[in-house]
Amino acid sequence: MINPKKERTLVILKPDAVQRGLVGEIIRRIENTGLKLVALKLATATEDQLWKHYNKDDEWYTKKGQRTVEERQAAGLPVEKEAIEYGKDIVRALVKFMSCGPVVPMIWEGNQAVGIVKKIVGSTEPLTSDGGTIRGDYTLDSYELSSIDNRAVRNLVHCSDPVADAAREIPLWFTDEEIIKYRLVAEQILYDVNLDGFKE
Repeated sequence: MINPKKERTLVILKPDAVQRGLVGEIIRRIENTGLKLVALKLATATEDQLWKHYNKDDEWYTKKGQRTVEERQAAGLPVEKEAIEYGKDIVRALVKFMSCGPVVPMIWEGNQAVGIVKKIVGSTEPLTSDGGTIRGDYTLDSYELSSIDNRAVRNLVHCSDPVADAAREIPLWFTDEEIIKYRLVAEQILYDVNLDGFKE
């Protein structure tokens, strides 16, 4: 079992975060929690890397695609393909979006890192993300608008969820050598049971 203090999560600042100059602000908000940044780079994602990253199966494609079919039928729009293809269109749009410009992948480490980052980032759809979250505060996109425009929702950040996804995703973006092991002075405040050594 991994020590909870060493839990890691993958965060990717998407092309919209980079283009809007929000990289520093998003890092600051995560850093303020006390999580430790152990890897960071500016990168251009490949299509192959992104298909592996999203890692969906036919069951997922069919389920998501069926929702699209039902939405089209309810709106009186023609259903032009099988549900599974509508599901694959979701990932196709994500791959197109995520490969359109530079992204900033990073790894954060600390107690409940996956859950902490998920809470800060907010729900996947910006429109329904709570105020105080990154998505709630910095973007106004919605599933409805992205569907009308036939594109991926622009929600600034990818974050791993659950922990098993972080373990699978991290090696797609970083080698072991790129992950820095070091001591952060603030960890004493966050994790030292007795807080020894502060008095002079």
